Amino acid sequence: MSSIVGPDEDDPRGKPPVPAEVQDAIRTLIRWAGDDPSREGLVDTPKRVARAWKEYCQGYEENPAVHLSRIFEEVGGYDEIVLLKDIPFQSHCEHHMAPIIGKAHIAYLPTDHVVGISKLARVLHGFARRLQVQERLTAEVAQCIWDNLKPQGVAVVIEATHACMTARGVRTPGVTMVTSEMRGVFRDDHRSREEVLKLMGN
Repeated sequence: MSSIVGPDEDDPRGKPPVPAEVQDAIRTLIRWAGDDPSREGLVDTPKRVARAWKEYCQGYEENPAVHLSRIFEEVGGYDEIVLLKDIPFQSHCEHHMAPIIGKAHIAYLPTDHVVGISKLARVLHGFARRLQVQERLTAEVAQCIWDNLKPQGVAVVIEATHACMTARGVRTPGVTMVTSEMRGVFRDDHRSREEVLKLMGN
């Protein structure tokens, strides 16, 4: 059983407790990187880092599909593309746990119902707030919308920069990675695919 530092006596602001072994692991990393985890500026860092990572990865605690459960059938006969562009997001690379920062364009061609547009962003964030690779993130968002909205087509394009490449390794800033995932008519019909990509600005 893990030992846990209590929230009240340890943090008067009532923030959630952080297991002692998690704090110890972060102290070990600080020490291994070459600093002293007991110096003044780093004393509370293990708790801050642990709580930050709990927030970064809160997507593990939700099922993004729940955001697509409420639909609207009164669309006034609208049967064209629904597109949400330039949705900002942040994730973390599962290989180096470094930030992935970018934007997503999500489109679908409805059948006889639509969903609130904010829900598309919530689906994205639900998957992004996990350890990820961009290719899987793109596919997961598209598949979730495809499975739950049953549209005629889904298109997801993600553009992002990866700190594991820009801040370490080859250290090449300014590089953007682009991934896309298509379902239904956007995969099968060339003209539909061209139309949605044009609307996205790609």
